[in-house]
Amino acid sequence: MKKRTISILLAGAMTMAAVMGSTVTAFAGEEDTLEFYHGYYHDESEWPAAKVMRDIYDEFAKTHADGEVKFEPIAVENRDEIVSAEVAGGNFPDMVDCGLPLSLAAISQGLVLDLKPYIDENNLQDAVGLNYTQNDVDGHIYTVHDQLESRGLWYNTEVFEQAGITAEEAFKDWESFGVAMDKVHELGGDTYGYAAGQGSRYIINAVLASTEEGRELLKGELTPEGIESEAFAEAFKTAAKLDQANGSDHTTEDVGNLMDDFNKNGKAAVLFNGVWNASGIDAGLADKIESQIFPGNVSVVTAGSGHSISANLSEAETELALEFLAYMVSPEVQAKIFTGVQANPCNTTLDLKALAEESGDPITQKLAEACTQVNSAETVVTDLNYVWGSDVGSAIINALMESAVEGTDIDARFEQLKQELTALVA
Repeated sequence: MKKRTISILLAGAMTMAAVMGSTVTAFAGEEDTLEFYHGYYHDESEWPAAKVMRDIYDEFAKTHADGEVKFEPIAVENRDEIVSAEVAGGNFPDMVDCGLPLSLAAISQGLVLDLKPYIDENNLQDAVGLNYTQNDVDGHIYTVHDQLESRGLWYNTEVFEQAGITAEEAFKDWESFGVAMDKVHELGGDTYGYAAGQGSRYIINAVLASTEEGRELLKGELTPEGIESEAFAEAFKTAAKLDQANGSDHTTEDVGNLMDDFNKNGKAAVLFNGVWNASGIDAGLADKIESQIFPGNVSVVTAGSGHSISANLSEAETELALEFLAYMVSPEVQAKIFTGVQANPCNTTLDLKALAEESGDPITQKLAEACTQVNSAETVVTDLNYVWGSDVGSAIINALMESAVEGTDIDARFEQLKQELTALVA
C-alpha cells in the first residue's frame, strides 16, 4: 500500500540515530515496506534488553529481505503519540508495539485488524497465552503483547530472620503482613519494611483481588459506584494503614527511587515489584533475596497492549505482519525474551525452569521461579493502572503517600480521594 507520512512525530526517532548506530528517516518508506514502530530505542549500555529486542526484530527483517514486502522496524520514543495522531486522522500505522491501551476510536473506526481469527486458525492460543483472555474485546483481539507485565513481591530472608519472622507467616494475609512489618520496624537502625507509595498501589490491587466484588472492579473502568464500594474502601484503608505504620520516610511516587535500599543495600525487608527485578539484585544479596506472590495467593499479571496491525494493509503486507506476530510468540523468540530481556514470556508452553538451568545464571533461575509463582497464582488480576488509567493510579498514590504521614486521618483522606476520583471519572 502507499505509505503515509508520519510528519514531525518521527523527530524523536531521528534523534536516536546516533544511539542506534543507524539512520532513521522522518518519512515513510517504499510501497513494498511494512513499517513496524516500537519503543526499544535505548542504548545497550542504558538498557541491554532493548538491544536484545532490536536484534530479534532485525533477524526477522533479515530473513525477509528478499520477499515481496520488506520489514522495517523503527525505534521511536513517541510510539503512542504517533498512534494517537494517526487515529485522529482516521488512520493507523502499519504495525506498532503499543505502550498504551488501544483507543476505542481506533477500534470503533475499524482501523485495527482483529487478530483472533489468525490465532484460532493457527492454534496459537497457548502461544499468546494470557492475551487470549485479557485482550478479548467482545470476541475480538486487537493487540498481543509478547511479554507479560508480572508483579508480586520480593523479600530479604536475612532481614526476616533478624526480625524472627518467616515468609509463611508474613504472607498468609495482609493482617499477618502488617504484624511482620512491625517486627521489622522494631529492628531499628536503617532497616525498614517496604518502599511504599507507588508500591503500595499493588496492595490495593491485591486486596481487591481477594473478593468477588473487588475482582469485578478490576475488569473495567472505575465508576462512581466502584468508588463508593465497600471493596474499594477496604482495599485503600488496608494499604494506607500499613503505609502509616511503615513510615512516611519510606514512601515515594516512583518505587525506583528506593529500589537500591532493597536490591543493593539490604535495608528494606520487602519490595513490591515485577519479576524483572531479579536482574537488579546485587550479587552480594542474591542468596538472601527470594520472590513471592501477594498474600491471599494473588498475583498481578497484565498482558497489556502490544503488537497491533492496521486493518487497511494490502494482502501481502497483512500476511507478513501476521507472520511476524507468530514469530514473536514462537518458542524460540520467547526463550530469548525470557533469558535476554529478563521478562515473563506470554507463551505458556515454555519450560522456564529448564531454560534457566540451561543458562546456568542464578539470576535467571530466580526469574524463572518468580514467573512460575505469578503465573500459577490462585488468583491472577490485571494491574488497576491499566484498566482504570494512570490519572486514577496517580491520585491513589498521592493519597497513600499523604496517608503515610503520622497522625493523618486515613478516613478523611479517603473521603477526599473519593471526591478526586469522582471528578476524574465523570
